[in-house]
Amino acid sequence: MALAALVRFAYLSSKPPWTDEFSTLVFSLGHSFRTVPLDQVISSEVLLSPLRPEPQGTPQDVVRYLMSESTHPPVYFLLSHFWLKLFPALPQGIVSLWVGRSLSVVFAILTVPAIYALGWLAWRSRLAANLAAVMYAVSPYAVFLAQDARHYTLAMLLITLSFCCLVAAVRFMQAQAPIPLWLCAVWIGVNALGVAVHYFVMLSLLSEAIALLFFWRFQHSPPLPLSPPPPLSVPPQLLTVALLSLAACLVWLPELSETQNSTLTDWIFYDRSNLLMWLNPIFQFLAAWVVMVILLPLEADFLPLAGVAAVVMIAFLIWFVPLLVRSLKTLLKNPQTRWATVLLGGLVLSGIVVMTLITYGLGRDVTRGARYNFIYFPAVVALLGAALATLWNRGNLLDPATAPKPWISRRWYAPRRQFPKTGKTAVLSILFLGFLSALSVAVNLGYEKYYRPEQLATQMRKYTEAPILVATDHQTHVQTGEMMGIAREFALAPDASPYTLPQFILAHGGKNTLTPAATLNQVLSQVPRPFDLWLVNWHAAEDVNQPDCTAQEIRKIWINGYSYDLYRCR
Repeated sequence: MALAALVRFAYLSSKPPWTDEFSTLVFSLGHSFRTVPLDQVISSEVLLSPLRPEPQGTPQDVVRYLMSESTHPPVYFLLSHFWLKLFPALPQGIVSLWVGRSLSVVFAILTVPAIYALGWLAWRSRLAANLAAVMYAVSPYAVFLAQDARHYTLAMLLITLSFCCLVAAVRFMQAQAPIPLWLCAVWIGVNALGVAVHYFVMLSLLSEAIALLFFWRFQHSPPLPLSPPPPLSVPPQLLTVALLSLAACLVWLPELSETQNSTLTDWIFYDRSNLLMWLNPIFQFLAAWVVMVILLPLEADFLPLAGVAAVVMIAFLIWFVPLLVRSLKTLLKNPQTRWATVLLGGLVLSGIVVMTLITYGLGRDVTRGARYNFIYFPAVVALLGAALATLWNRGNLLDPATAPKPWISRRWYAPRRQFPKTGKTAVLSILFLGFLSALSVAVNLGYEKYYRPEQLATQMRKYTEAPILVATDHQTHVQTGEMMGIAREFALAPDASPYTLPQFILAHGGKNTLTPAATLNQVLSQVPRPFDLWLVNWHAAEDVNQPDCTAQEIRKIWINGYSYDLYRCR
């Protein structure tokens, strides 16, 4: 837990927030994005006003604005509402990003003992449980989720507890003992709370049902190839858990159906007529699986460092994957560990199958968001812990069948020394690379933030010669969050003053059926000259049509999350 806290609190507020984090902060404060005026010039102070804590914000406001403007259930936002009230605002008057993210880190730290419990319940091995916990602590994927002011770590904590209840229930069923009522009550409560934190917890519960059916079929396989399988008898306690958990999901069905028509979810749809789009989910799955274990600084600006990181990661995977497969085979061969391997492996495979069916069957590419793999990630970590425990207990890693003969051991193609020689050294090496990977995420050299407004602010300061006016075509509060990121960077700068803060135009174009471009030009015609106009993330069909505004050729750099053009209006 201390190790998890160390790598998650490290540089917690150094990375800029992105639009989803702004949503968390604004709604948690009991504010609305709709208070930000559209189709007119507004100051940075007005744009950032939803980030200002106010005593009159209530939990009722949190639920009302969240359910009307966003696509998520309210439990985490309510918890964040009370959490933010415990801490003061920044000197600039806006909410602290460190405070907003720290709640996610707290739930991530609490997940460590939950992962330990899952490992212990599945394997009855302190070594496997400890290694699972430390793998979660240093997993770059887990650090990435924890350093976001979002609800994924709380959802993952509840999923882990639900998996614990599943494993405990299976142990009672194997012992032909009734499942205790207290366990059923805890299981139902965890499932219901999880769905109220994130709708994707429903996919995790569906994965549990599929994995349990698969496990049951595996356990009750017929003794002879031609004999029919024995009838399956579902314990009444398990049926009660399933029905009440289903009811907890159906409660949210009206809200969930409304999210399907929201423009906030348009990014997840893809064109199924494009052959390349059918291949993307495969590579997105592979990338997500790799970074659950290792992610060195691939996104460093210093290309030699990124190149070395890529080579080390490839070499690690070539070495690690065969060891992992061999360890999992060992777990399957052992009668005492086979059932847990099948059950947890079924949870992982079921989660992957569910996401694949949604992607290819419904045309909603849930693999585009690597964060959505949280629905089965705790089972992955538990399996890794057991595999590493098997590896730890191996004295010599060198396979005698493939070892070089003594008389050729000095040839160039047969290395004289092997590293690591023992399983303990191999496990420690894996954990050390995991720790380096966690630090890479913490310093934003891996899993780079989706938006880099601090880089855009630097570009603006470099080329600006007059007051700054930033314009974007507005569709949803996503664009409001993008502009908030820019305003926040200028507001937190040491030389911030009313004269250096930019002004903004969120051109929605809704009034009088004007297009965003027409609205922009109408507003620009009324702005006193001189000013420097920055078009940021402008995707409208038309452009600036002002006789005294000329486009400037500047040396552009690629900035994550932002495209931009400069016009000087004199």
